[in-house]
Amino acid sequence: MNTTSYGFAFISLLLLLTFTPLRIHASETKDDLVELTLVQNATTLGAVCLDGSPPGYHLDRGYGSGANNWLLVFEGGGWCRTIRECRKRAITHRGSTTYMDKQKRFYGIMSKNASLNPDFYNWNRVKIRYCDGGSFSGDSMHQNGTDILYFRGQRIWKAIIDDLLPKGLNVAEKALLSGCSAGGLATFLHCDNFTSYLPKTATVKCMSDAGVFLDIKDISLNYTARHYFEKVVALQGAQQFLNENCTSSLHDYPYQCFFPQYALPYVKAPYFILNSAYDTYQIGHHLVPPSTDPSKDWEQCKNKTKTCDEDQLKTLQGFRYEMINALSDFNDFSETGGMFINSCFAHCQAESDGTWFAPDSPRIHDKTIAEAVGDWYFERTPSKLLDKPYPLGSSCPNITG
Repeated sequence: MNTTSYGFAFISLLLLLTFTPLRIHASETKDDLVELTLVQNATTLGAVCLDGSPPGYHLDRGYGSGANNWLLVFEGGGWCRTIRECRKRAITHRGSTTYMDKQKRFYGIMSKNASLNPDFYNWNRVKIRYCDGGSFSGDSMHQNGTDILYFRGQRIWKAIIDDLLPKGLNVAEKALLSGCSAGGLATFLHCDNFTSYLPKTATVKCMSDAGVFLDIKDISLNYTARHYFEKVVALQGAQQFLNENCTSSLHDYPYQCFFPQYALPYVKAPYFILNSAYDTYQIGHHLVPPSTDPSKDWEQCKNKTKTCDEDQLKTLQGFRYEMINALSDFNDFSETGGMFINSCFAHCQAESDGTWFAPDSPRIHDKTIAEAVGDWYFERTPSKLLDKPYPLGSSCPNITG
């Protein structure tokens, strides 16, 4: 691994430790554990993880008023852009169900506790495990004399849906497709396809949590994120599956339709965007990647915002401006869209009890994330909420920064 790779890994760990929201859990029991279901027949269809193992998901059954309602959540976990990166990923839980926990607890929007998740607690809730390294986007493979890697995100997606349909998804009355980080990006790519599987009478909507990865310049004025995703799309063979209307409008650079800001205008289903205006993953990887900060002038600032100097704060405010600008048309013109863009330095907020719906969860106009999403989904009130910039925005007691 080269120095830059070590830098990325180190920064990733720091961000995980520093900016992960605290979780507030009710008492947990073994009954809270949800078993991993492997889609065994998927291997015959080539719908396999990086290492060739079958894909999987966790399903917690709904009941009562939620028996025919479905929440599907894509797991996140970054990407791999080279054979070397993907080979390493294939021997971890990010690339193989062999290494995954066979049981998971559900939190936040996936919790079965009505006091922590009043709108979705009794729905059928599905966690789609992530093992293809490309946001469920590709269909290709790599083979040489020593190993094989499968980039089969599209097939995995279809195999899991086909497995869930006879389990009740085919008669869904309400459905929400969501995901965090790389899983949030996957919702942009699969939202309308998801709608096509369900009854025409069903209410089907989508939500991205920390999935708006921006096409921005880093502090050295290079397009780090753009070059990174270009390699992911090429390796995965994903370009053929990107929205055709989007790729035709960006015919010189069709791979850019992997970026949510370019894909969003072509999503037809109602959509909700949950994101921090100061997304910590993007700040650490795309705005100030380690290669741009060899002297580590940004290290303290990225770990604790209060230590940022005036120039660094201006750069962070510039990132917020890019985020708001990328979503301005959606905010202004989408009649079915919803939005919760807060000023907490965070990455992923819907799957934590502490940030979803707790007494001290982040709020905008006195609304928690759970209330904003519920108001949007059930059309109780319009729900497009934009926080004031840091440090004037919402308090974030559950998030260090």
